[in-house]
Amino acid sequence: MSLTACGGGDGGGGASDTVRVTLANHVWTENVKQALPEFEKQTGLKVEITQLGEDQLSDQYNVKLNAGSADIDVMMYRPLQEGKLFARNKYLADLTEQVKSESWDFSDFQPGPAQSTTYESKPVGIPIITEQEVLYYRKDLLEKAGLSAPPKTLDELKAAAAKIKESEPDVAGFVARTGKSAAVTQFSSFLYSFGGDFVDQSGKSAVGTDAAKQAYAYYGELIKDYGPANVSTDMGWPEAMAIFTQGKAAFYTEANSLYKNATDADKSKVSDQVGFAPFPAGPAGSKPYNIPSWALGINDASENTENAWKFIEWATGKEQTLAQQKSGVPGARTSVWADPEGVSTFPEDLAEAIAASTENGVGHDRPLVVKVAEAREIVGQPIVDAITGKDAAASADTAHTAFQQFLDDEAE
Repeated sequence: MSLTACGGGDGGGGASDTVRVTLANHVWTENVKQALPEFEKQTGLKVEITQLGEDQLSDQYNVKLNAGSADIDVMMYRPLQEGKLFARNKYLADLTEQVKSESWDFSDFQPGPAQSTTYESKPVGIPIITEQEVLYYRKDLLEKAGLSAPPKTLDELKAAAAKIKESEPDVAGFVARTGKSAAVTQFSSFLYSFGGDFVDQSGKSAVGTDAAKQAYAYYGELIKDYGPANVSTDMGWPEAMAIFTQGKAAFYTEANSLYKNATDADKSKVSDQVGFAPFPAGPAGSKPYNIPSWALGINDASENTENAWKFIEWATGKEQTLAQQKSGVPGARTSVWADPEGVSTFPEDLAEAIAASTENGVGHDRPLVVKVAEAREIVGQPIVDAITGKDAAASADTAHTAFQQFLDDEAE
């Protein structure tokens, strides 16, 4: 743990001129720390930052929030990992009144991320860092195969992967995550683009629907038939990215936040040949996830909520969001993506792919439940089964029964 204390404050209960902020180790946090003197000068407030790794952060929240501690005012949290748990346990303050600030402009936030930081129709967090799934591809291999543009549909992706695999025996047509849990987030965009989801509108399991079965089968076949030889079924992003950056795959679907691994010459043998495109459209269109990987919320037990909001308002305002994005941190504000300055540090085709993703993006990339890790294990099993050539539909039916039981248990 590192503690950056900027000034004093009374440190006790009640309203204080010291705002106590707990943040994760992240580039976003480092950028905020550098800009803090400006905020303190503007407001006369002091900001005390506790900065922790993800595991330490979870441990501290588990202890302090469960105890109803008031010594955290602002908290950086993962909406899709612990957001539902925090909101259900009333750890996060309702921000309905705060977000009405006209100059700050809540309507500027993208719908997907804003939806994921909302609980029971009330905003409980403000998204600060976003991710979308895009298609990474090799420009040289497309040209060699006579393909004039990256695939726009999933049918075209399969055809292009097949063509390249046939003409380049040592190169996979496609690579992606294969691990039961790790693959769930990236599989989600395939699921949505086939017209499915993990849970339906009534809160019931949807992994046994025809759309889900088609998505599982498609994803599995793409890797089984056109993926790396002897592909393992425990790959997360580091393993899949390594195959792509070593020049061993033509197409790769992955989070845009990892793009520098592919374009950095020190990390990638194909850095000068990497292109980016929007997620290919399925029967329901192109529906990649557009998620907030991190958000800021106010501890509901805080006795310094007014000043806590002042910090959030500043840290998530248009000026700070633009500065963050210029440093490579994708923001959740629409205006920043429309600003040439906001996309100036991203590859042009990646910026265009992200912009397309935010239009129809879905605000979650995993089941929105309390016990996320357990849910991912259940809904991820048909991915592995499909990759290994088992009956994807039968596996989806089994997962559907298990997931519905999981949802029923969690609702009790």
